[in-house]
Amino acid sequence: MRAIFVQIKCEMGQAYRTAQEAADTIAELSELFSTSGQYDLLGKFYLDADQDTGLFVTQKIQKLPGVRDTYTLIAFNAFGGAKGL
Repeated sequence: MRAIFVQIKCEMGQAYRTAQEAADTIAELSELFSTSGQYDLLGKFYLDADQDTGLFVTQKIQKLPGVRDTYTLIAFNAFGGAKGL
């Protein structure tokens, strides 16, 4: 499994609806946060090693109601805090 983070920009007034739909329908979703700034939501998703990231984002995230734009970050390593570095 590998983690990806996706920032999601929503149509005006749709962030909570979009977040609920993502939580209800995307099994790969680990955590979803509301954020301030250019994007409205930040999602952490775990994909299988052979799962296509681009296809996942375009087919599952960008098709959610209210999604206007996305920005995807692929994570390489997870560190366990200051003592784990």
